[in-house]
Amino acid sequence: MNTPTRRIGIMAAMPEELQALLDVMPDESMERRAGREFWVGHLHGREVVAVLSRIGKVAAATTTTVLLSSYGVDQVIFTGVAGGLGDGVRVGDVVVADALIQHDMDASPLFPRFELPGLGLAALAPPATLTTAVRDTVEQVLSPASLAAGGALADVHLEALGLSQPRVHQGLIISGDQFIHSAQTSRALTQALPAALAVEMEGAAVAQVCHDFGMPYAVIRTISDRADDDAHIDFPRFIDAVARHYSLAIVEALLRRG
Repeated sequence: MNTPTRRIGIMAAMPEELQALLDVMPDESMERRAGREFWVGHLHGREVVAVLSRIGKVAAATTTTVLLSSYGVDQVIFTGVAGGLGDGVRVGDVVVADALIQHDMDASPLFPRFELPGLGLAALAPPATLTTAVRDTVEQVLSPASLAAGGALADVHLEALGLSQPRVHQGLIISGDQFIHSAQTSRALTQALPAALAVEMEGAAVAQVCHDFGMPYAVIRTISDRADDDAHIDFPRFIDAVARHYSLAIVEALLRRG
């Protein structure tokens, strides 16, 4: 993060997150490609291209491919929400991916379960130095001082949602074309992939496209639920009250850091 990139691609998983970013961009202009709206502009002195990923692996892969092939970005930052899987990963925490796996990839018996045919591996890893820099930045953004009165995130009232001080985790995020909302399915995923901290629907697809293009990337997920039978409860409220604020603050901090 110490060498400024020429142009940064910012992918948001939720419309509310994208809108929060657009609201603070002073000069954004929209271009439509492949049925998607790409917003080109500047933020904190950095040239950025912001876009909604869309939901699901294929949609996110298409968005990433267009972003990389048409806009000349040198780095991708992907933010969104996810269901928590790992022990101690609570609602309101943030997970920074250091590996990503498609949990619904299964070409066995031709290939081992989870392995990406043609690549010879299951887990894709963002650059380690970028991951460390992102994790450090997220920890600063979500510090107690930032969430206290007068801090940058003072408007996020965690106690109103029954949430405590967020913790930042680094580890495996898994993706699949399924919204996980049952405890039984969550248990099956953790049995198959015990290192998984969070589950969502796009990150590993974004990682595969970035891997193929040789593009540095970071995947940052705020935990909105525990991927169990209560996963749908108050989801819109969490996005509006917490996730969009976290996402904007994290992206802005990463842009300032350079």
